[in-house]
Amino acid sequence: MATASTQGDILKTLRSEHDELRTLFEQINETTDRAKKTRTELLSKVEEGLLPHAKWEEEVFYPALRERADRDGKKAIAEAYLEHHAVEAVVIPEVKSAAVDTPEFAGAAKVFGEQIDHHASEEESTVFKLARELFSREELAQFDEDYAQWKASASGLAAIGAEKLKGAAKGAVRAMSH
Repeated sequence: MATASTQGDILKTLRSEHDELRTLFEQINETTDRAKKTRTELLSKVEEGLLPHAKWEEEVFYPALRERADRDGKKAIAEAYLEHHAVEAVVIPEVKSAAVDTPEFAGAAKVFGEQIDHHASEEESTVFKLARELFSREELAQFDEDYAQWKASASGLAAIGAEKLKGAAKGAVRAMSH
């Protein structure tokens, strides 16, 4: 059994992933319309970091929190789900439908980054606080271990792949309607 000092902590892992996404969006925002390859690579890295994070929160972490939360906690979790949905249904398709060498892409990517930063900041101040109140250090460490295993598992990879396909399809439909 790991000691408290060597145990993982899902909240530290998720916060670290938030920080990585913030950095990627800063890098995208610093590019020009001529940086087609760089923008494409950075957007791919955003997707690689965001999709497993969001899907695991929706399928595992938020439901576990909801089971133990009071009304205010359930409200915070409902808000987090809706923010995920808004980014998935509106913002990502806008980014994916814009050519990466256009001001439209730059604007959509900026909004995408702002939405992620808002969500992450709010999640860190409300949902993470709630998780520290509702779960023991051992439980937070177990979530961290479970998350790492899920990301490498067949079901995790399938959920991530399905989300990528959904995002690509929505982006293609949006691009055709422009």
